[in-house]
Amino acid sequence: MKNIFSIAVNIHDHNWYNGTIHRQEERYTRKKHNLDPANSHNPALSRQFFKDHFVTNFVKQTPQDLFCFTCSNLGQEFVYDLLQETTGETDFLNFRPNNLWDYYATESYYYIDHHQSHAAYAFLTSGFAESDILAIDGRGWQFNCIFVDKYGKITDLSDYMSIGGLWNRLAQDIGLGYLGAGKVMGLAGYGSYDRSVYKVIQEYLSNPNHKLPQDGKQIIESVPKENVAYTLQYATEELVDRFVLPLKTCDNLCIAGGVAYNGYVNEKFCKHYCQVHVPPAVGDEGQSLGTYMHADYTINGNIHIPSTYAGEAHPVNTKIFENFRYEELQDEVLYRSVAHEIAQGKTVGWYQSCSESGNRALGNRSILADPRDPLIKDKINHLIKKREDFRPFAPAVLEEYYQDYFETSQPSPYMSRIVPVRSGKIPGVTHVDRTARIQTVNTEQNARLYSLIQEFKKLTGIPMLVNTSFNCQEPIVETPLDAVKTFQNTNLDILVVNNYVVRKNID
Repeated sequence: MKNIFSIAVNIHDHNWYNGTIHRQEERYTRKKHNLDPANSHNPALSRQFFKDHFVTNFVKQTPQDLFCFTCSNLGQEFVYDLLQETTGETDFLNFRPNNLWDYYATESYYYIDHHQSHAAYAFLTSGFAESDILAIDGRGWQFNCIFVDKYGKITDLSDYMSIGGLWNRLAQDIGLGYLGAGKVMGLAGYGSYDRSVYKVIQEYLSNPNHKLPQDGKQIIESVPKENVAYTLQYATEELVDRFVLPLKTCDNLCIAGGVAYNGYVNEKFCKHYCQVHVPPAVGDEGQSLGTYMHADYTINGNIHIPSTYAGEAHPVNTKIFENFRYEELQDEVLYRSVAHEIAQGKTVGWYQSCSESGNRALGNRSILADPRDPLIKDKINHLIKKREDFRPFAPAVLEEYYQDYFETSQPSPYMSRIVPVRSGKIPGVTHVDRTARIQTVNTEQNARLYSLIQEFKKLTGIPMLVNTSFNCQEPIVETPLDAVKTFQNTNLDILVVNNYVVRKNID
C-alpha cells in the first residue's frame, strides 16, 4: 500500500490533501481563492504555495510514499521553472488521457490531468457502481470540458462547451469581478433574455480561440446586467441539451468542475438522470481530493471517500472571548437556546469543529437565521456580509421535509441544486424567481445542525434555517479566532463556537 500525499498546482484555490486533512490555502492566508486582490494574475502567492507545500512534500521519506499532483493552465505557467527544478522534467505536461483511469507516473511522482481529478472526485464519492460524468470548468490543462461515459471513456467537449471561461469573462465585464460566476448566477433570476447578448455568446463559442467578437464588450456593457446574466444561463442550459444529453450511457450522473456550482444546470440534469451527484468541493478547491482518490484507487485498489468536513480541528482558547460575555452549554440546552434566539430574529455565527471542503457552508462554518423573515436577506447582505443586495441565501432543511417546501425529486446534501419553492412561508430563502438553492440535512451528515433545526421546528413549525457562509468579504472563517474577528466586525447578534455561546457586551 502506498502512502499518498496530493497537491493541486492551480492559479487559484491552492490546496493539499493527505488522506485526512484537506487544507484550502485561502482559509489561512485570508485571501479569496488565495489570489492577490489587486492583481489576480500576480504569480507570487502561487509560487509561495508551491515552495511551501509542493517542494516540501515532494521528496519521498520511504519507498511507500507516493506524491501526486495535477495542474491547471496558468497554474503551471506561474511555477513552470519550479516544476522543472523539482520534478527534473516536465514531460507530464504532454500527457493526455483517453480514459478516466489513465495516469502518468515516474519513480518520483504520480500525475493526472486537471479534469480527471474533477471526474474522479465526483465519481468515487458518489457510491454509484457506474455513472456518466461531466467535468466542466473555465480552463484546466488539456481540456475545458470532458464527458466520461460509464466505461470510463473520455469525450473531449472543449470545442463545444467552453462556457466556463465565458462566465468568468462576463462576470468581469458586468462589474462582478474575477471568478465572479456565482454572483452572475444569483443575478440571472432578475433578468430576461436578450438577443444581442445571445449572439455575442454564440460568436464566442464558435471562435476557435474563444474570444468575444469585436463589438462584444460594447454590447455587453449596453445591456442591463441582469439580462446578460439570464441570457448566459439560458445559453449554458441550451449547450447541455445539445452536447451533453445525447452522450448519456446510464441513469446516473456525476458532475464536477467550477461550472458544477451552477445549481440551475444541476437541477436540469435531475430531469434526465435518475440520480445526480454533485460533491461539496466541486471546483479547483477540490483538486487535491480528486487526485488523491484517483491514485488510491488505481495504485492501492481502494475507494477513499474524504469527509465533507475535512478541515483541521482547531483548539478553542477561551481567552479569545475575553472582550465578550460567554457561557458554555450542554448540547440539548445549546440547541434549544440558539433555536429560540433565531426564532426571535437573531442572526447567529455558527462555528463547529472541522471546516467544510468546498465553497458552501454546510453547517460547520455558517451564518444562520430565520427563513420566515422577509427582510433577512437585506439585513445579512447589508449589515453582516456587506455584499450585493441581489445575492440569495440557502435553506438548510431537514431531509424528511424538503419535498413539502421544494419541488424537486432528490435530496441535495451539498447545496448544489436550485429548485422551485412550493411554500409562501419561507420568504427569507426564496429568490426573486421563486427558487432556492437547498441543503438537505440528516443526522448522518451533520447531527448538530440537524438537532438545531429540529428545535427551531418545534418552536415555529418550519423545519429549516437560513444558511449562508460565515464570512464578511473574506474566505470562510477557519479558526475560532477568525470567527471572533468576524463576529466583532459585523452586526451578527450571537456567536456559537462549538458549545460556547458568545454575546457582545451592552454599553
